[in-house]
Amino acid sequence: MANEEVLQIKKQLEDHEKRLSELETLLQAKPEVGRKEVAIKELILAKKPKNDVQKALAIGYYLEKYQGLSCFNVRDLEDGFRGAKEKVPQNVSDKVQINVRKGHMMETKGKKNDLKAYVLTNSGEKFVENDFKKEK
Repeated sequence: MANEEVLQIKKQLEDHEKRLSELETLLQAKPEVGRKEVAIKELILAKKPKNDVQKALAIGYYLEKYQGLSCFNVRDLEDGFRGAKEKVPQNVSDKVQINVRKGHMMETKGKKNDLKAYVLTNSGEKFVENDFKKEK
């Protein structure tokens, strides 16, 4: 064999080794698990809130967990009621204040769109995750 043929075969082998190595790396890597998109209406139906206070809490939970909002305001909650095809309560801010008193939500330092902003507390998150039952 000519020296040129040997060099060509050697280059092909190196290319094959490189491709095999890349494929092995891909096989060893854990595939990313896609997060299933959940609609706000699905969450409301699954959690079965008993009243508008619990619905507001569930919507706040949805906004944080599924929409990725760092905080939300009363308008966000009103939009959430509409998105879930639920009747928007007369005074959503009253529902928020009840959740604040119960320790399920708290006001943030800043504002969002010139309105008071809120986040769920740890106990508020757990309350929703527990289908509105207190942990024992």
